Amino acid sequence: MSYSFYTTTQKAWSWMIESIKKAKKSIYIEMYIFLDDTWSSHDFIWEIKNKLKEWLEVIIVVDIVWSFFLKKNTIQQLRDLGAEICFFSHFLRRTHRKILIIDQKIAFLWWVNVKRWSKDWHDLQIKFSWWFLLNPLLKSFSYTYKMAGWKNEKILDINQKSFIKKMKSWIVENRWRKDNIYHLNNYYRDKIFNAKKTITVVTPYLVPPRWMIALLDAAVYRGVNISFIIPKDTDIKIINHINYYYAKRLRNLWIKFYFTKKMNHAKLMIIDWNEAIVWSQNIDFLSFDMNAEIWVFFQDKKAIKNIEIIINDWIKKSEVCIPDKNYLGIWSNIFKFFLKLFSPIL
Repeated sequence: MSYSFYTTTQKAWSWMIESIKKAKKSIYIEMYIFLDDTWSSHDFIWEIKNKLKEWLEVIIVVDIVWSFFLKKNTIQQLRDLGAEICFFSHFLRRTHRKILIIDQKIAFLWWVNVKRWSKDWHDLQIKFSWWFLLNPLLKSFSYTYKMAGWKNEKILDINQKSFIKKMKSWIVENRWRKDNIYHLNNYYRDKIFNAKKTITVVTPYLVPPRWMIALLDAAVYRGVNISFIIPKDTDIKIINHINYYYAKRLRNLWIKFYFTKKMNHAKLMIIDWNEAIVWSQNIDFLSFDMNAEIWVFFQDKKAIKNIEIIINDWIKKSEVCIPDKNYLGIWSNIFKFFLKLFSPIL
């Protein structure tokens, strides 16, 4: 099985650009934030324009809210060259996924946005060519494309292929279904409930719903060692206080916390060091209950070992979070009041 992990935004961008340059037939992109403000060394728009001149099929699905500042001139230039630019817009629901598929043979699942100010972040991206991941990922992309209101039959037909429907998938996603709208929640509950020894979670933003806190509490009671890795200083300053509040609350349940010194945008969970779940979602109610998100989970021993090395390196460069000593001031108490007020809906 062929795969690679990248742990910084710039490394991920570099390999994405290289893959786009080598594309022969098609480029499919689905992005939460896709802007045209990156440096010339990572100029996605320039590279995509070059591939359009070679008559490649290019389809880009972006969130209408968070990619709002993608310039109109850029959009028009891409469309004039033959690209389909689709905007995902469903009231409060956002597409929070980050997907790149090259020639329907190589895929990147990453939590890296394409925006200038994220260039120095730590993050996690997976590049793979596993057929059992590629096919359901293509189906998932087709579904989001349809949700964005576009009607290219070639893309829509991918969602109807029977061999994909019948195949056991290691890709899990939020879908609007009558029987189960947000079934990522079920996977999350199941993994925590069945953990035997350890749970390690990496997330930049921490606003856990009440059911998750209850499950973590029960896991600690069973003897499971739980650790969270969160950034000490996020890109959204208000989140620092919210992260601190929940770190203090969960630490009272004997859950360990590590603060990374640099912004860490990675999102993953390791269960008992034998199963890894890498996802697009944050630990908040929007990701669990509103947004279009995607997970990939696997038990490949080599991949698990690689992730273990990455996590241990992050921990080594972090500081142990002791809330009473890392007190952030009066704002923490203000946020504590409002979070308690709204906790029934979280």
